[in-house]
Amino acid sequence: MTRMIGRGLAALTLIASFAVMAQEPPLTGEPDVTIRQEGDKTIEEYRMNGFLYAIKVTPKNGAPYFLVAVDDDGNFTRADNPNGLRIPSWKIFEW
Repeated sequence: MTRMIGRGLAALTLIASFAVMAQEPPLTGEPDVTIRQEGDKTIEEYRMNGFLYAIKVTPKNGAPYFLVAVDDDGNFTRADNPNGLRIPSWKIFEW
């Protein structure tokens, strides 16, 4: 009797998990890119399944740079300015 109840609960759990999986949007391999002009800058927003994870800013005069998401709260940091990141600076050769 206990085995039958256990098997029934396992089957219900399996069916419920299939129902939850059917409700989630499918994962895609390609990001959604939105390009817009803002003043003298071109801004490209990269989203994956609705989550904004990177922004590329290309000024009219200057080098482009990336803003990368650091958390899910909408906080971004420049990719070329890693605060708190220790970069190794070993001396390989000297003359």
